[in-house]
Amino acid sequence: MDNRNRNKKQLPAPEVVYGKVPPQSRDVEQAILGAILIERDAYDVVSETLQPNCFYVDAHRMIFESMQHLNRNHQPIDYHTVAEELIRREQLDLVGGKYYIVQLTNSVVNSAHTITHCRNVYEKFMKREMIRLGGQLLQEAYEDSTDAFELLDGFEKNWQAMTMNRGGQNITGIDGELVTRFKRMVELQKQDQHITGIPSGFYKLDKKTHGWQNTDLIILAARPSVGKTAFALNLARNAAKLQIGNKRPVPVGLFSLEMSKGQLVDRVIACESETSLDKIMTGQLEADHLQRIYQYGIQPLSSLGIYIDDTGALNVYQLRSKARYMIRKFGVKMIIIDYLQLMSGVEDRKINNREQEISNISRNLKLLAKELNIPIIALSQLSRNVEQRKGESKKPMLSDLRDSGAIEQDADVVMFLYRSEDSNELGENTQGQVELSIAKHRNGSLAERNEAIKLRAQLHIQKFTEWVDDPVEKITLVPGLPSGKWRPVEEKSQSDLPFN
Repeated sequence: MDNRNRNKKQLPAPEVVYGKVPPQSRDVEQAILGAILIERDAYDVVSETLQPNCFYVDAHRMIFESMQHLNRNHQPIDYHTVAEELIRREQLDLVGGKYYIVQLTNSVVNSAHTITHCRNVYEKFMKREMIRLGGQLLQEAYEDSTDAFELLDGFEKNWQAMTMNRGGQNITGIDGELVTRFKRMVELQKQDQHITGIPSGFYKLDKKTHGWQNTDLIILAARPSVGKTAFALNLARNAAKLQIGNKRPVPVGLFSLEMSKGQLVDRVIACESETSLDKIMTGQLEADHLQRIYQYGIQPLSSLGIYIDDTGALNVYQLRSKARYMIRKFGVKMIIIDYLQLMSGVEDRKINNREQEISNISRNLKLLAKELNIPIIALSQLSRNVEQRKGESKKPMLSDLRDSGAIEQDADVVMFLYRSEDSNELGENTQGQVELSIAKHRNGSLAERNEAIKLRAQLHIQKFTEWVDDPVEKITLVPGLPSGKWRPVEEKSQSDLPFN
């Protein structure tokens, strides 16, 4: 029990609350313990499913704990050793003496039924846990000092732990997994494409990452005003829009802790319709602009699965609950958070400073990505140390991640956006150029990390595109191509588009 609940009044026994005897099966418990006493390998079978607290009768729990101790110390389990262990623990009389231990063996009809008996006892245990958790939730919900989101998150975690903690059922042989992975390789080979996850919409980036992979935590970091949010919106739009081979568009959940829903939607409209964001926000629009926005912005965007939550100061518990709802309700397959440092921590006496708080948040985001089996992209600020460096040294490094070094440890992918000056040391024009560098890729090739990806940032319309020397031609995705291949296509200039 954590610190906040130590001083709370304990929930009465289930018998008192409901006036009924909790689900239990004394005879079956006896048969299980008897089978362990007379069959050498029975303990291994039982211990895969049951723990001492699964036994309803206190005497049976004590006996099983003694058996557990004997097994851990590599001692045989029989009538004599169990009796001696109970004497050492001063519990022999509490369980009914040596006579009761002998009687346990008389309860065994057929030791071959042990697995079935274990399932029966575990089922009764789960029912008792449901009663306990439900009663605890009911009691704490009446407390005025209880945080509802924290209470709900704690209940969900306990409930999930109860349903997933099924002993040895999570243990599988490598042979089955070998077959599964080989089948995956065959399917990927048939697809003839390098994208195995959710596409980013940027060819060079997808070539390095193979798309956003399930269970991955991806950190996108940059200094303010470089275009983190705009780039994240491009990623959301592309994931919800593009189809590459058999990779269909996926619904995306977007948590904005900084901007409102309206501000984010304005940016997505500007990107999709290629209309100046400033004109959209100030209303300086002509009739042809409105027609362009509706035809090329509103209509195509209305069919995209992008779901926005703009709750401020969101904490990890709230995020987990909302993310589960998005997945259950809308089938969301990817989550984007803007941005990590704006998330609030949870009350924990062990957390003494902001660095520990951010560490806790980043760790929970990684666990959440694994739990939900989806990629999570979290935006992050960089420290001001970047600005104090000169020249090439201004390019971000892992040590520049703000507030905590734990972010780089927890993340599977760390990417930095870096805006170049108007010209480089060779005098080449780099206006609008943004470099995307992958500083960490847990499952990627080391050789692929060093080369930065050049992007063209058109922030007046909140749009990122591939960087090419000739702005008339760029690499883009053609959804109609077989197996979702990429190829350069000609892009119409702004003057050739309708309503310009």
